[in-house]
Amino acid sequence: MGIAVARAATQAARGPWSPKDIRQAMWLYAVTDSAWLHGRTLASCVRDAVDAGATCVQLREKHLDTDRIVELAGTIQPICRAARVPFLIDDDVEAALRSGADGVHVGQSDTACAEARRILGPDAIIGVSAQTVDEALAAEAAGADYLGVGALIPTPTKPDAVDVTSEELARICSAVSIPVVGIGGLHADTIKVLSGSGVDGAAVVSAIFASDDIAGSVRELDAALHAALG
Repeated sequence: MGIAVARAATQAARGPWSPKDIRQAMWLYAVTDSAWLHGRTLASCVRDAVDAGATCVQLREKHLDTDRIVELAGTIQPICRAARVPFLIDDDVEAALRSGADGVHVGQSDTACAEARRILGPDAIIGVSAQTVDEALAAEAAGADYLGVGALIPTPTKPDAVDVTSEELARICSAVSIPVVGIGGLHADTIKVLSGSGVDGAAVVSAIFASDDIAGSVRELDAALHAALG
C-alpha cells in the first residue's frame, strides 16, 4: 500500500481533532510499558485506564518492531476510539500510518516533526519532546500539535533523559501557544511539581501500568492533577 492510499484510509477512519480536543487530551496522558503487565494484556490495562479517566494513550514499546507494534495497536485502538480518546504511537511513523493511529510522538532524535506530518497528513496529532525553550519553539514552528516536556523527575524508564527544572517548564509553557504535557517520574505524590507552570497535564507511565489497581491509580492521579492544576 502506498503512502497516499494508506494516509487517505487512515484519515477517513481517524477524522480531525480540534486544538481544543488535543489540549484536553493532555490532562492525563497514559504511556504504555508492557514490562509491568504481570500476566495481564496491554489492551485490558489500557481499557482500565481509559474507563477510569485517562484522556490520551501512547503506545510506547521500544523493544518491538514495526509489524508487532501495528499488531498490538490493533488491540488498543478500538478501545481508545470507542472512548473518544486519542491513540498515539511513540516514534514509529510507519506503524502509526499502517495502524490508523491518531498520530505519533517523536523525540528530538526521532523522525522529524515535519516529516511525520508529511507522511501522516494534516489531521494527525504530532507530539514532540522538548527540554528547552529553543527546542519547544522549533517544534511549534515545525507544526507540532503539542509538546512533551521532561524528564521532570529522575525516572528509570528514561535514564538518559535530560532533566527539566520547574522553572524551565514554566518558561516553555509561556513561550509556546500549543499544549504542553509534563513527563518523567510523575505520580500522585510528585504531580505537585507541575503546579503554577502553565502545563496542560501529566504523562504517566509506571504510576499507571505498574499498578495492581490501574483504575484506582488513574482516579488518584486525576485527583492529584486537580489539586495541582485546578
